[in-house]
Amino acid sequence: MRQTHRKLIGTVVMIVFVCVYALVAMALAQGRITEASKPVQTIAYIVLGLIWVLPLLPLIKWMERKDGS
Repeated sequence: MRQTHRKLIGTVVMIVFVCVYALVAMALAQGRITEASKPVQTIAYIVLGLIWVLPLLPLIKWMERKDGS
């Protein structure tokens, strides 16, 4: 598969993933985190705001592979 096709597929998958992840993160934040103390809320929001990157790292590496690999 050519790199341009991988980038197109990867971009669509990333957009869908981030939209779904945002909904899940908002549901978690509304339900459980609001009852916690302020320091726990701060840490939870930081983690929820950054953790979406981890599942996408393999996809990004796959998208950036050179043709023929």
